[in-house]
Amino acid sequence: MNALAIFDLARILLILILVYLAYIDLRTFRLPDAITIPLTILGVCFNSFPSIQFVALSDAIIGALVGYCLLWLLNRLYRHFKKRDGIGMGDAKLLAALGAWLGWGALPGILFLASVTGLIGGMAWLKLNKQSPGSAFPFGPFLVIAGIIELLWPQLLQNLFLISPT
Repeated sequence: MNALAIFDLARILLILILVYLAYIDLRTFRLPDAITIPLTILGVCFNSFPSIQFVALSDAIIGALVGYCLLWLLNRLYRHFKKRDGIGMGDAKLLAALGAWLGWGALPGILFLASVTGLIGGMAWLKLNKQSPGSAFPFGPFLVIAGIIELLWPQLLQNLFLISPT
């Protein structure tokens, strides 16, 4: 099997796993460590092979660390002010996995897309389930959507917002 076939197979398997995680989160409001942690490790391992990697190994390691720490810190700040959790640590582990696969450079775009889709989707979720605006809704599916967009169309946001001088 050549490197391009392995690269494409890895993308397909990653998308399938991410969709499964979104499904679990929608049904249970949980992202299981049994999937997110190995997914992070696999991302770092996959990116350690120069002939098939998505990003450099150092970018993958930094992506995993920064991905987790960003949402962990955001939750700590929210908990400090509101005295309750604002985001689950499963979401932080999922962002760490996305960072391990796609690198730290993909994290701002993933968080932006997940936030925009989460805002729209979250309002729809709350309305469909007849819940108040302060109620919880699963954020993992929106991280998954953003991660898949970044995986299939890297730097989509930069290209959309880039103004070319003509």
